[in-house]
This record gives sequence, structure tokens and C-alpha cells, in this order.
Amino acid sequence: MRIKKTANRDLPPRMLRRVRNLKSGKQWVGYYYDGRDENGKRVEVPLGTDLDVAKMEWAKLDRKAVPKIIRLLGDVFNRYERDVIPSKMPRTQKDNLLSLKQLRAAFNEAPIDAITPQIIAQYRDKRTGKVRANREIALLSHIYNMAREWGITERENPATGVRKNKERPRDFYAGAEIWDAVYRRAAPELRDAMDLAYLSGQRPADVLSMRATDCTDGHLQVTQGKTSKKLRIQLETNGQMNGLGLLLERLLQQRRDRGVRNPYLITTADGRNVTASMLRLRFDGARQAAIKHANEGHDYVLAEQIRRFQFRDIRPKAASEISDLAHASRLLGHTDKRITETVYRRIGEIVKPTK
Repeated sequence: MRIKKTANRDLPPRMLRRVRNLKSGKQWVGYYYDGRDENGKRVEVPLGTDLDVAKMEWAKLDRKAVPKIIRLLGDVFNRYERDVIPSKMPRTQKDNLLSLKQLRAAFNEAPIDAITPQIIAQYRDKRTGKVRANREIALLSHIYNMAREWGITERENPATGVRKNKERPRDFYAGAEIWDAVYRRAAPELRDAMDLAYLSGQRPADVLSMRATDCTDGHLQVTQGKTSKKLRIQLETNGQMNGLGLLLERLLQQRRDRGVRNPYLITTADGRNVTASMLRLRFDGARQAAIKHANEGHDYVLAEQIRRFQFRDIRPKAASEISDLAHASRLLGHTDKRITETVYRRIGEIVKPTK
């Protein structure tokens, strides 16, 4: 009577798995064929440590067709996280890892060829974070494209053509009254950061990373962290120092007066560079003080508008207050003016009346 296989049930007949714990703390896994030599004595033939290769070697020894290799998405996720994500910009890496965590929870144990557009659409509909779902589906689509390049699957990308959730761009505009309310209650280093963000039109992270050595040859040299786009922002207009030039001149003199040794432009009174968390705390504090003052004056509408103000709204404020769309798009580092117009321009276009 044939003995029923009780171990290694995921392996073909007569294939064995051997696991050894190494001194380094890691596990070694090897595969063997449970065969017989010419005298009928039982022998274990090494098949290697790669399961896919081991199955092909098993097929040769057992004279059977090579079993179909079933790849789980969890394995593909691991390779993508190891080989692809580290090549991206830090902010994109952080966002990808956040999305990958959600994708793992849903698809980690699923065979890569079992996912259909319908399954991805169901995932989209069940996610409570609609915008996040869009980002996760976009990442899953790229993972499938990479899997096709790696030869892991030959199927069409199941995410292609799956409808995304509708997104509404943020439309908050920090007008002069809102800006002044927060600016008046801001710490000196926060005011410097707000001014630099507005006049340069750059992202918060890029503002905090600007260095004294970036001011060269009448320009502020910028390399955007998100896109690696390089800009040279002029510090003079029509032969005279412009607003950004005057600000940088003041910040450089401030560094000399304080004896600042770190290379950054935005620093505290004691010479420390301002980090993202420090900026957030200072901005939150100034905003809360402005809200309190507005409420004490019974201007509840202004208080609610101030509450919506975020530091990231300074970049769209700059784009909105530049009359020339092409100029605004170049300053923000956009290759497509439509992005500037639809996402960053938050006040209406100036037009003439009928008469």
C-alpha cells in the first residue's frame, strides 16, 4: 500500500525540502530528489536551493512535465521593494512603501496570474481612502509592468484600464488677510521660511534644504527633491535686486551675524537648521494663535479660513499670484502648464467685462 505524503505537500512527488539553521541566524533551504541508485539503494539527489530550478531538475529525473510555476504576488512585492523602490526619490519611496503595505494586506498570497481587472475594481471600491486607492492601483500597475519585464508573467497588466476614483484638487487660496494673520504671529525662522517658499515657489522640503552655497552668479540654484528638476532662479530683475534677491541677502547677512556653521539658509536664532517637524510645530502654533485672535474679534469666518491654511498652500499661492501662466509653470518646475493651471492656480483669471 502506498504511504500518503504527510510533509512537503506543496512539492511534487519524491521531492524533499531540507531546512538548516545556520550559525549566522539565517535559514538555508535546499531541495532533493528522493531516488534510487543502480543497486536500488535510496539516495537523495541535490536539486539546488531555487525552487523553480529544482522543479525543472525534478522533471528531468522523474521524467515528467515541468510543473507550472506559480508565483505569488508577495514574492513580486518583495523583489519590487528590494530592486525598484530604492532607486526612487525619498518622498516617493515613503509613499510607495505606504501603498505597498495596503497591497500586501489584500494580495500577498494571491497568484500573480489570478488577479483580474474586476478584482482590482473591487479593491478600489472597498478602500475607504479613495485618493490613496488611486495611488495603490497605480503602484500595482507598475509592479505588473516590472513583473512582465522580469519574465515572471506574460499576462496583460490587469490594472490597465481600471477606472480610478475621481479626485478634486485642493482649491484653498491663502489671501492677504489669511497670510498676514499667521505671518504676524510666526517665529522669525517661520517668517523666513514662508518668505522663501513664496518668492521661490518651491516645495517645503526644497525650501528647508536650500543652502548658502546655492546662491551663486546672481541665481538661486534649486534641485527639486521630488522630480530632480534643476532651476536657476534669478536674483535680479532689470539690473536691480528683486524680492528674492533682497531676502537672500538678508538671510546670508543673518548667518554671518549669528555665526551659523551649518550650510542651510533657514535657521533658528541659535544657529540650528529648521527641520520639517520644527517647521510644522511653528506653523501650527502661529496658526492657532491667529485663529484665537480672530475668534476673540468675533470674526469666525476668518478663523475658519485660517484653520484651513497649511504651509503647502504657499506654493499654490505663488503660482496664483503670477499673472503669466508660462512664468508660473517654469518657476514651479512643471513640464506641462496644464498641471500649473488646474492644480496650482487657485484664483480666477482676470478678464474684461462685456462693456
